[in-house]
Amino acid sequence: MKILILGAAGMLGRKLLSRLAAEGLGGAAVTTAVLHDVVDPAPASPLPFAVECHSGDYAAPGAAEKLVAGRPAVIFHLASIVSGEAEARFEEGYRVNLDGTRALLEAIRALPDYRPRVVFASSLAVFGAPCPEVVDDDYLCAPSSSYGVQKAMVELLLADYSRRGFIDALALRLPTVCVRPGRPNAALSGFLSSLMREPLNGEEAVLPVDEAMRVWIASPRAAVSYLLHAASLDTGPLGARRSLNMPGVSVTVGEQIAALRARAGARVAGLIRRAPDPTVARVVGSWPQRFDAARARALGFVGDADFAAILDTYIAEELGGRLPAP
Repeated sequence: MKILILGAAGMLGRKLLSRLAAEGLGGAAVTTAVLHDVVDPAPASPLPFAVECHSGDYAAPGAAEKLVAGRPAVIFHLASIVSGEAEARFEEGYRVNLDGTRALLEAIRALPDYRPRVVFASSLAVFGAPCPEVVDDDYLCAPSSSYGVQKAMVELLLADYSRRGFIDALALRLPTVCVRPGRPNAALSGFLSSLMREPLNGEEAVLPVDEAMRVWIASPRAAVSYLLHAASLDTGPLGARRSLNMPGVSVTVGEQIAALRARAGARVAGLIRRAPDPTVARVVGSWPQRFDAARARALGFVGDADFAAILDTYIAEELGGRLPAP
């Protein structure tokens, strides 16, 4: 089985590749992984299958045609301009997030007798305020950011190209992924990871919102599990509705900080500095705080138990179980 990962150098891309190496895909062994990103996506260690690495702008003319020329059976589309950057760089957000995806779909459509599974990393940003206390599977998309609009437009494209038989796609509306390892990125929700990650590394973290803000999150481990499950899922029961709200954990920022304090001590939690940012508060605060995700759960998607489990997973996987001195 040949697969393609767009955005392979990112955190989810790297973790997805590691899981594919360990578990395969839907009971089948991966034979070749084609990896693409704007930077070199080469894996750090050898893998049990062939790897082809490509770097550059996947939205550039002719790039998509080269990436799908080998007819990968499954395409994981994780590439995007993230939320904060899409808001700051309007034209670039649309060029990469929307036009790049359209070019990819057209490159697939141009190949005869080819209908790959496409798994797209969408976002809860396709929704916007005002939202009900719990968003169900029938609630309408009304994004309040350019990033959310771009994700919603791609969802519609995937549904139409699937309806016409060109692809077999699923769009997974991922919760905010937390706790992310590595360094901060330009995502407006990135502070949610920084609040845990930086203090656990002995560094200061900035809190730009009120502690009462409630958010919907999932661990990187859960997010990768969603991608893997979607890649081999029977899409027949989905019909024309190819977008799914993924399970997550609803938690306030204050509850996250309390969990950090309980796990690592007051000194570590004291490294968080309050610095309000109205833009972050407005955009992230417009996202839904809780989903029922009944449709996804019925299809076998399983999320994290609670935030304490998410934090413990980060400490175990990224810190080797070691905590800073209290």
